[in-house]
Amino acid sequence: MLSLSRRSVRRLAIARAGLGQPERTRLGRRAAGRGARARGAACAVVRRFGYQQLDSVSVTGARSHSLVLMSRLDGATPALAETLLVPGAPLFEYWGHEACWLPMELYPYMEFRRRQFATHPWWGDVIGEHPRVAKTILDRLAGEGPLRAVDFRTGPARAGWWDLGAAKKVLSALWSRGDVAIRRRISFQREFDLAERVIPEEFRRQPRDRAESVRHLLLRALAGHGWSTTGTLAATWRLRNMGDELAEALAVLCESGDVIAAAVETDAGRRTGWIRPQDAELAETLSGARPRQDRGVLLSPFDPLIWDRARTQQLFGFRQAIEIYKPAPQREFGYYCLPVLAGDRFIGRVDLKAFRKEGRLRVVSNHWEEVTPAPRHRVAAEVALERLANGLQLAADPLG
Repeated sequence: MLSLSRRSVRRLAIARAGLGQPERTRLGRRAAGRGARARGAACAVVRRFGYQQLDSVSVTGARSHSLVLMSRLDGATPALAETLLVPGAPLFEYWGHEACWLPMELYPYMEFRRRQFATHPWWGDVIGEHPRVAKTILDRLAGEGPLRAVDFRTGPARAGWWDLGAAKKVLSALWSRGDVAIRRRISFQREFDLAERVIPEEFRRQPRDRAESVRHLLLRALAGHGWSTTGTLAATWRLRNMGDELAEALAVLCESGDVIAAAVETDAGRRTGWIRPQDAELAETLSGARPRQDRGVLLSPFDPLIWDRARTQQLFGFRQAIEIYKPAPQREFGYYCLPVLAGDRFIGRVDLKAFRKEGRLRVVSNHWEEVTPAPRHRVAAEVALERLANGLQLAADPLG
């Protein structure tokens, strides 16, 4: 089994995430550009990982999917991500580890998931329980064209996602099963249509079998992570209760030479995982490279580099905290903290709130990993904050 240092794996993770030195990432922080060029650059970022997690919280002035693009593309604005899913885009929306935008080429490999979700994972056989509602939805879409969930409301408005009428549940189930697809989002509201009018035929007519799909998804996950444990690979695509299938898929990939078993020493002990041969070579190169203090960058708390909090702790020794669901008195850091990455370390986190009318990006609080931050770390954090503020077209408060 190959042995890797934590430093090499940490640097590899940053490089594969497109956040390190441009010559190492093969993606780098390119200019976003405008129009078709900007959308192409954004889609390249999504394709890099194979997914772009969606989240509705916009307290910082941009939602998570916008923050991911803004951290990697110079000049990117929140509007770029909000208009990325449009008719004809090489993306579709579906379940990754959460609701995500996925490259269109992954559609055939999600056939097993659509079959798996013929019975909705939360609500059971809601389509079978409400066949007339399902037929009405499909008939209306066929006759009227794209519709939002609110267009199917059959009674008074209800508050909260978990207090839904039958129509909204059935619509979500039809999406999970693959009968309908999300055509675009308007102010983050989903617009649905028949899948055949959203997904090009070339992708709908070539579904992959389950075993091939699992192998393909594991390789896509490794391409984004660099090195990964089986647990993180499974979590990337929500491959739950599939231990035997994952073991078989990884055995086949090892036999074909597509992956190598590799162990890493962490603070919690030796962890066994997997890596692609080309990434093992890159990890060795990065480990011996002269350290360079890269300019700082603020990351979404759901960034592909850090959404797996256990992995973030193992590789970076950084405790990534999500506290949006905690009452304010119970929060240690803040409501929606953005970690600050500088070089190959997380040096702190900043809780931000945008005030558009005032043209201001308020620093609610900031927390350093060091008791007294090094001058270079303070500069990196200030650069990161200024970069985000420029993308939001707001003036940022100074850091404390």
